[in-house]
Amino acid sequence: MKNLKIAIQKSGRLNQKSVELLKNCGLSFENYKSSLKTPVHNFNLEILYLRDDDIPGYVEQGIADLGIVGENIIQETEAEVEYIERLGFGKCSLKIATPISSDISVLSELNGKSIATSYPNILKKFFDSKNISVHIHEISGSVEIAPGLGLSDAICDIVSTGATLKNNGLKPFANVMDSEAILIGNKEIVENPLTLELKQRVCSVLRAKSTKYVVLNVERDNLKKVLELLPGVKSPTVVPLAEDNWVAVHTVIPEDAFWHKINQLKEAGAQGLVVMPIEKIIL
Repeated sequence: MKNLKIAIQKSGRLNQKSVELLKNCGLSFENYKSSLKTPVHNFNLEILYLRDDDIPGYVEQGIADLGIVGENIIQETEAEVEYIERLGFGKCSLKIATPISSDISVLSELNGKSIATSYPNILKKFFDSKNISVHIHEISGSVEIAPGLGLSDAICDIVSTGATLKNNGLKPFANVMDSEAILIGNKEIVENPLTLELKQRVCSVLRAKSTKYVVLNVERDNLKKVLELLPGVKSPTVVPLAEDNWVAVHTVIPEDAFWHKINQLKEAGAQGLVVMPIEKIIL
């Protein structure tokens, strides 16, 4: 069977998480950052290391079959690709920011103003949808310095923590879009058996990451109350203990749900709670 090619970021904030995800999917490969590509030893797959801006276009053209890239890049390049799976990492927001000293208080007050950005296509669509006319000044590189140099009245850029904005005398003003890493594919490859197998592996890793394996002990008299508090993949497993009238309950639940319910479980009679990480969940 012909190898698939998947493109990931060569360097930057998505590289490490992309490599980690693929390795957690059971793929064996070397992370050759100095090379354009590297083979996967135990799956019909090659990994291409590219600039993130190039990934959607390579996938659209079929040079790469699949790609892992931020949704902001997909939207900006306007590449025609298929979303296969949202990956839950690389989360950030594309925001408009204004100088701290600015008295602009509502979006309409940006009408006729100049905005510096590396995302002109996304920004134009955003303001067109609001019927607001702005002058978009496209900049590659350090967008944050534009207002201080008198190049623009505001900026639009990716924001994670907001520290860079603050350091440059800017404040977040309006959210344009939220973004995260997406597994994408070209239209001809999404139903390929290898693509479907890789998607299954990715989904199993993502499910496992957000869930925990929980074991707890409870008296039979309190079992019903405890089970009612336990959302799981399927019905929990109940195993009798050596001590009369006691059972162990095994289940898989979302981590967030568990921490919200821990006190309720204890009040319902649960004891000896053990929480363990899960490597894979295949439904």
